[in-house]
Amino acid sequence: MRGLAVFLGALLTASSAVAQQPTDRWEKYVAAFEDADSTAPPPKGEIVFVGSSTIHRWDVGAYFPDLKIINRGIDGTELSDAVRYIDRLVLRYEPRLVVVYAGDNDIGGGKISEQVSVDFERFVRAVHAKLPQTRILYIGIKPSPLRWLQIDRMRLANQVISAICERDDRLAFVDFDNLMLGWDEKPRRDLYVEDGLHLSPQGYQLWTAVLRPYLVH
Repeated sequence: MRGLAVFLGALLTASSAVAQQPTDRWEKYVAAFEDADSTAPPPKGEIVFVGSSTIHRWDVGAYFPDLKIINRGIDGTELSDAVRYIDRLVLRYEPRLVVVYAGDNDIGGGKISEQVSVDFERFVRAVHAKLPQTRILYIGIKPSPLRWLQIDRMRLANQVISAICERDDRLAFVDFDNLMLGWDEKPRRDLYVEDGLHLSPQGYQLWTAVLRPYLVH
């Protein structure tokens, strides 16, 4: 019996460590944003971009020079991370609009499509619990050369999230799937950098042109 108790205790400790790991992993990046805010507080009531590396690498100041956008993307994060840090990455700025791109790493890391859609619903509920008038725009998971074998799971996640957005006027879903495919119905290489995952300047130009109408008042 004592051996069983020791085993269960070790299992709980290991589970706690695993659960704590993602928080520790991203804490330094979130804290860095907070340090920057203390020096130069960004305006409230504007636009927040949040999500993974596709957001982080987006030079929003250059592509949207006429808009006030706060970029809070972090390389490697998943949609669940955006939920975990939502108070510090999103809600503190009281944005009128939140633009989200996450889910790519989730599917790439082995999560099922349904989990991504559940995390999106959690994100929406967390935002609207404190900011009921804030609009949320979700950018559908993009097709990419690197993760082309996972495109079916990505499309299923997109389909479910799109249906969620259709039920609420405060939500919008933007799908880049077909726009990023060539004649062969495969991802256009010119829209990606050499790694086949991250967007090239041409890719960001495409995204900027499509998103702009959603960002203006």
